[in-house]
Amino acid sequence: MSDNPDAMLKDLDVERARERLRSRRRFVQQAVGGTVVTFLGASYYFSSALTREARAQTRADGRPRLPPGQKVLDRLKPMGGQPGSSQTSQFRLTIHGEVERPLVLNFAELLALPQSEADADVHCVTGWSVLGARWKGVTLKQLAESAGVKDSARYVIFEAAHGYTANVPRSEALRDGVRVVHQYDGRPLSQAHGAPVRALVPDLYFWKSPKWLTGIRFVRKDEPGYWETRGYHNHGDPWREERYG
Repeated sequence: MSDNPDAMLKDLDVERARERLRSRRRFVQQAVGGTVVTFLGASYYFSSALTREARAQTRADGRPRLPPGQKVLDRLKPMGGQPGSSQTSQFRLTIHGEVERPLVLNFAELLALPQSEADADVHCVTGWSVLGARWKGVTLKQLAESAGVKDSARYVIFEAAHGYTANVPRSEALRDGVRVVHQYDGRPLSQAHGAPVRALVPDLYFWKSPKWLTGIRFVRKDEPGYWETRGYHNHGDPWREERYG
């Protein structure tokens, strides 16, 4: 600690703030039960109470809100990957393949399209889920209509930085909840979560929602992507626990 009185007071304020944070965490754990896990230097809280509550809830389609084998986490956990550029000035989204009008959109052009916000749950194949996160962006259905997707297209290939891809059947990719998003819980995406833009396919495991999105390609035949060719399931339905192929 510094001998400077002002610096000493600042250090004391920082330590008091840290202790208040530690106290809040202890209180939450004692009150509702749960587990704190550390990942890449940050702490994440698994809530036993929220997990039990979610398991008792039912979605509109009749499935339980929380897929089997999942626990509720307090916020998104960054899952690594080789980052792309987070600079909006460098962003380009190419929509191509089996389309009548291929598109290349910069960030301003993406924002000029009709925007929508929705709450969506996401489920990671590693066993954590985040419920009710608020996402903002453009529906994939809107982008498909703008590009004039042909009837011959059967699959959507999400393309991301450094050659990462993920494959989704067209019938699922064009559902209302699937978006190209640039905000998470009212704020622009962080670099760790795919800034400036990522895909969001909430009804499949989260690896099907690539970060640092660069392209959307409509194809006739299925093309398994990065994780699908490394042992993950080709479809990835959390309620069927389609984790591995």
